[in-house]
Amino acid sequence: MDLLNTLVDKGLRRELPTREEALAVLATSDDELLDVVAAAGQVRRQWFGRRVKLNYLVNLKSGLCPEDCSYCSQRLGSKADILKYTWLKPDEASKAAAAGVAGGAKRVCLVASGRGPTDRDIARVSETIEAIKEQNEGVEVCACLGLLAEGQAERLRAAGADAYNHNLNTSEATYGDITSTHTYQDRVDTVTKAHGAGLSACSGLIAGMGESDADLVDVVFALRELDPDSVPVNFLIPFEGTPLAKEWNLTPQRCLRILAMTRFVCPDVEVRLAGGREVHLRSMQPLALHLVNSIFLGDYLTSEGQAGQADLDMIADAGFEVEGAGTTTLPRHRADALAASGCGTSPTGCGSHEDGACGSHEGGGCGPCGGHAAPEAPEQVAADQARTDLVSVRRRGAGTDLAPNA
Repeated sequence: MDLLNTLVDKGLRRELPTREEALAVLATSDDELLDVVAAAGQVRRQWFGRRVKLNYLVNLKSGLCPEDCSYCSQRLGSKADILKYTWLKPDEASKAAAAGVAGGAKRVCLVASGRGPTDRDIARVSETIEAIKEQNEGVEVCACLGLLAEGQAERLRAAGADAYNHNLNTSEATYGDITSTHTYQDRVDTVTKAHGAGLSACSGLIAGMGESDADLVDVVFALRELDPDSVPVNFLIPFEGTPLAKEWNLTPQRCLRILAMTRFVCPDVEVRLAGGREVHLRSMQPLALHLVNSIFLGDYLTSEGQAGQADLDMIADAGFEVEGAGTTTLPRHRADALAASGCGTSPTGCGSHEDGACGSHEGGGCGPCGGHAAPEAPEQVAADQARTDLVSVRRRGAGTDLAPNA
């Protein structure tokens, strides 16, 4: 296919595809899907080989968020039956992080619900970062705390944070339909603050919130322009008790097209498969490893992921290898640029926040939009029926007395 040959050539040269080419990837048929995956896989292997980076989430503060992000189980007014707890103490968070590191995680992502941190919160998270780094040699730490005020990114960097995550989530044109308590530009400004402070910037998207193909291309092109080191791709998990609870539109094929398009637009960036992968990709998850070079290990913030050992088995069975602590994630040209900016050792970004600030969203649902309807899968049901059987609320790990799923 001429389109795929062109996209591979551009990806190997780090050249931006046209919008029309990106839209064409999303419009490919199921008969062409394996060709799309193979083509994007060439670009992935050029820049990242067969390595898969593991990331682990620690939810420092769960629920009770004043923001109204429609996809989020922790949002203002959410009736989702999730864990709710206030800030973990530094030693509790460090213990939780150690479980992920023991499972092979190279990066720990510290997430807290809320609009943004107070100065007291920054001090608390700084203590947590120091505790984690003291007890887990060589681990990378990413913070995900919402909108940053002036000077806060610098304080996190001084405490030892390697990265900061804040997602754009969706296109600027549709952002107001999802959230009213802050703006798309607020998110852009926070990513810019983090980057300016020498933190590795991480920013991604949530697919499946009713957006069009054009919206998906818009947000991925905006991310390319923002130039984060990592781009988490989340698939909406429709939590009961949230406004998007009935948005069950995604198919595994649709998810793979979205990941391939993201790889073509962001060829040399860490593309992370984040929240919703188990729910929407299901048995097709191993194919996604040909497109992404990073995943979360075990559970997410308020929902369960597949068992950590199952993740490790999947990576090995698919012919990939877990990225070691001594390996630089990013290609040399990006890693060198990051080091020159004063970002220390961090080669990538983080990924998961339920108010949309971070890279592993707990909501989900993405569907065939843009006029190319995919065949209905047996698991799909009418739009007015929520698939609560697919959403497993997290009841273990940080904030509980039960062992984490790492």
